[in-house]
Amino acid sequence: MRYLITGGAGFIGSHLSEYFLTQGDEVAIVDDLSTGVWQNVEHLADNPRFHPYVADAADQNVVEREVQKADFVYHLASSVGVKLIVTRPLDSIRRITRPTEVIADLCATYRKPILLTSTSETYGKTESIPFYEDMDVTLGPSSKKRWAYAFAKLLDEFYLLAHREQNSAPVYIVRLFNVVGPRQTGAYGMVVPRFITAALENKPLLVYGSGEQTRCFSSVYDVVQGLAKFPKTPAAEGEVVNIGSEQEVSINMLARRVVELCDSLSEIKKISYDEAYGPNFDDMRRRLPSLDKARRLIGWNPTRTLDQIIVETRDWIKSSGRR
Repeated sequence: MRYLITGGAGFIGSHLSEYFLTQGDEVAIVDDLSTGVWQNVEHLADNPRFHPYVADAADQNVVEREVQKADFVYHLASSVGVKLIVTRPLDSIRRITRPTEVIADLCATYRKPILLTSTSETYGKTESIPFYEDMDVTLGPSSKKRWAYAFAKLLDEFYLLAHREQNSAPVYIVRLFNVVGPRQTGAYGMVVPRFITAALENKPLLVYGSGEQTRCFSSVYDVVQGLAKFPKTPAAEGEVVNIGSEQEVSINMLARRVVELCDSLSEIKKISYDEAYGPNFDDMRRRLPSLDKARRLIGWNPTRTLDQIIVETRDWIKSSGRR
């Protein structure tokens, strides 16, 4: 098989690229290195089955050539992190929606299956737990910038499903929940590497808000195993599927586990959302996926615990020196 992965030099994309190469497949990546970094895939560069392109995922010429060669397309390129969305909302919206339009159109033209990685953010402020893929959702108002990400990713989902409806294009949509692991940094506000970096330096761990908000953190290694199943699972075509963890933890508890597992002297300090992100910031109280559909359609279950995820990420941050 030959795979095209947009955002292939990013945190998840680099792991997915590495996985397929170890399976003997060919991989082409398109990444403009705006949030991805070359160091993530540098160790793959000498592999003759690896074809990297430093280009925008909306670059029609590059993407069209590679879509034609591909057997399956993974569209991971996107803006990442709440911090980036809040500070650069216009750029973020463009970087989410424009590449999706280009790539989905080309995949439909050349009859290539495409998988879009969407996000748990699309469930918004929904109170019903766990989150099922076909449930109604409640998003915040457009005046609150953080919801731009959820709206843009939902538009991506609608765009792919519209291609399926009108053009019988083969599409797959995966909603990811808080993926963590080696090669993820805290540069865009991701909480686990941000906490670990602070803990390793014995600096305060900054918890936003009350810290009682909960999340479910999934290992990038588990997620890659799940993503790799879709090309071989025709029953998942046209479906929206959650991929994540069911181990729910408060941010306060996460901070305590990081301090303990890093053998750190750090204190845990709370700051307001206004202080972290500016005024009028909205957050989700809980974010817990139902994995029933993933189990039924692709036979997937997460395997790593939160402690394992923290330790793997800690060890990578210590060995790589990257923050």
